[in-house]
Amino acid sequence: MAAWDLSVIVEDLGNETPPVSLSVTSDFHIGGVMLKLVEKTQIKRDWSDHALWWEQKQQWLLRTAWSLEKYGIHADARLVFMPQHKPLRLGLPNGITLRLRACYSSPVFKTVMGICRMLNIRHPEELSLLRPVEEKKKKKDKDVNEEIYDLCEVPLTSGAFISLHSLSIPESYLIFISHKLHTHSEWLDSSRCLLQQGIQENDRLWLRFKYLTFYELDPKYDVVRLTQLYEQARWAILLEDIDCTEEEMMLFGALQYHISKVSQSEPQILTTNAAMDDLESALQCLEVKMEGESILSDTHEMFSFQLNTTSSTVIVYYRPKRLTLKGYKQYWFKFQDTSISYFKSKEESIGEPIQQINLKGCEVAPDVNVAAQKFLIRLLIPAPEGMNEVYLRCDNDQQYAQWMAACRLASKGKSLADSTFQSEIQSIRSFLAMQKTNSGSHGNAPANDESINTYSLVSPRYHKKYKVKQLTPRILDAYQNVAQLSLTDAVMRFLQIWQSLPDFGLSYVVVRFKGSRKDEVLGIAPNRLIRIDLGVGDVVKTWRYNNMKQWNVNWDIRQMAIEFEGNVNIAFGCVTADCKIVHEFIGGYIFMSTRSREKSDTLNEELFHKLTGGHEAL
Repeated sequence: MAAWDLSVIVEDLGNETPPVSLSVTSDFHIGGVMLKLVEKTQIKRDWSDHALWWEQKQQWLLRTAWSLEKYGIHADARLVFMPQHKPLRLGLPNGITLRLRACYSSPVFKTVMGICRMLNIRHPEELSLLRPVEEKKKKKDKDVNEEIYDLCEVPLTSGAFISLHSLSIPESYLIFISHKLHTHSEWLDSSRCLLQQGIQENDRLWLRFKYLTFYELDPKYDVVRLTQLYEQARWAILLEDIDCTEEEMMLFGALQYHISKVSQSEPQILTTNAAMDDLESALQCLEVKMEGESILSDTHEMFSFQLNTTSSTVIVYYRPKRLTLKGYKQYWFKFQDTSISYFKSKEESIGEPIQQINLKGCEVAPDVNVAAQKFLIRLLIPAPEGMNEVYLRCDNDQQYAQWMAACRLASKGKSLADSTFQSEIQSIRSFLAMQKTNSGSHGNAPANDESINTYSLVSPRYHKKYKVKQLTPRILDAYQNVAQLSLTDAVMRFLQIWQSLPDFGLSYVVVRFKGSRKDEVLGIAPNRLIRIDLGVGDVVKTWRYNNMKQWNVNWDIRQMAIEFEGNVNIAFGCVTADCKIVHEFIGGYIFMSTRSREKSDTLNEELFHKLTGGHEAL
């Protein structure tokens, strides 16, 4: 076989050094080419991390047993011999920037796994990398006062754990996200490596929780994970990336004040609490609040009903849109096993009901404002064409706790006779107690504590609405309800309330549905897709992933088509993000739902890429 010259740039020799010329034949394997390069450079060093990069094809040549002919490499190929691990500046949710060695040759999914192993963050599948939004405008002068922790010399082994919770948080960190729709378009492709996506040595990326469905949160093992998750949640609230009520904002502010105050006197950001050992029971009151579709399209009805033999009244009403509240009718309701049935009156409840609703498998979410005496329970019930939305309104917090506990048990297929019913009620009551304000004394905290920086505790909207001297007493008032919490419990409670917000977990993308002439918003949640009218913000339709039969992507026209049970089909093209990003979000959340306690120690990377990668990854 005839020999020919192959030119290879050796990155370690410097930019000014000409390429190394090798005499090869087409049956030369990649490993042999690398060996000849090392011999010709005559540099004694560890070359084990080096590999060949094919510039024209934007491809790493990692199969060292493959021949040049099998790869399709000819004399005109531009090859670079370089390290696979290179320095990367990584911005964490708490504002700290780390400089560490990351893998530029593996898919981003695997690179994130390596980063999280170094930082001692469990369940790395929940995180990913994205380009900083502010990078485009401030690229020239943004590094002037940036403090960077250099971890490039930390060995890339499973035992290299970094205690990030002990690092200080820069006060200048004010950027988390500039715009919901724009930011979600900046996520990197998990199936491709950093170099394939134009990320160069020492570039800056953000490490963020992408899939907001958290598995096995445990303060004993998740110190760094919880710290970073808390910071991501905190900045999402402060910069109004997620909406909350005024009462909730004051409680968030109080929890932040308490966490900051207690963390100064404790050696670690989080401490182990024996009461948090069984986190599943501690977080029973966590529910995702989402908007859905009405069970009745043309009527808006209210119902009265009874729980077991109690005489208290609970109101149920249906509404197909957020901004549409009309008249109502009263009915009598019965709760039996995992179903609720309604009748025209109590006397008729011994006969056949007008309708019976099975709550098994439904989504149960709170909609509560204690100060306004608003105690609503939002039920999203599976239906062939999406989700039916039902609201229950309770008269007081005690009644609400009973009904919320009953609905949660029913959604899990458990009746009121279940042994956890009373503990569920108590957990909900404890959650409500935190939102109650103390109109009397402020305890040990003065009414106008000058140590409180309200600008770091509540979003800018409230500084436009109120003066600092008005905000401070309100934050301190809410603080009295959380002042006795341990640091761990305070962080966990902050995350609980964050996860109960209506828009929690939603990633937004502007799309154009097939057959429509206008742009609309697609909300991607951990367990459902939501179609939102871009003009007024109303939820038009909701589809659950567990009703999804299949989804396909036409990569030529960048359009997604999804088929649901009941012969429901939708198709849309993406306007503000690449179609691959939406495809990866959906596939990623479906992958997250496959995790179980038995499989928690092993991550099925092949399944993740099968669900998220598309034809490009294959």
